Amino acid sequence: MSDHHALQRARSVLSRRQLVHLGTLACGATIAARALARESTDRISHSAESIHQEPAFAAKRPRLYRALTDAGQFDQLVALSAAGHSMTPGSQPAQISARAGGAFSLFGGYISGRFIELIPDALIVQAWRAGSWDRGIYSVARFELRDQGGGSLVVFDHAGFPVGQADHLARGWYANYWDPLHKLLM
Repeated sequence: MSDHHALQRARSVLSRRQLVHLGTLACGATIAARALARESTDRISHSAESIHQEPAFAAKRPRLYRALTDAGQFDQLVALSAAGHSMTPGSQPAQISARAGGAFSLFGGYISGRFIELIPDALIVQAWRAGSWDRGIYSVARFELRDQGGGSLVVFDHAGFPVGQADHLARGWYANYWDPLHKLLM
């Protein structure tokens, strides 16, 4: 093979390589453009927040369950809570319809929602919202009641609330639920 033919063949191979490379780049650009278009409408949050707490109580599960699902007992809890100290006298009492699908309104109506699931003395799952949130925004609050020694443990998980609320809500669960429950159930 002459040097001239070898040079033409090398140019031909180089051209085929360049074509393959350019074709690969074109396909990649098309895929990337489609992904970007999809990304503009599909969003996955990578900053989701949630709360997990495990307060323990000296009371048995049935007593704890009643305190969280009976309006009269919940009003006693509110009176012992941080929020209860700042509520105006004569504020709306707790309204609780303790059944799946039943509504609740707590802390003078500031907290509201519906019960999603109830297993007496064992589980309470609520679609839960604060009055300061945008309309239609609900989180999920899950109270699992477990035996612990002579008392009980609440395995509590709260998720789906607006981003940036975790610290405030985590403190609020102690100030308005767990600490007053300790006092109420003494």
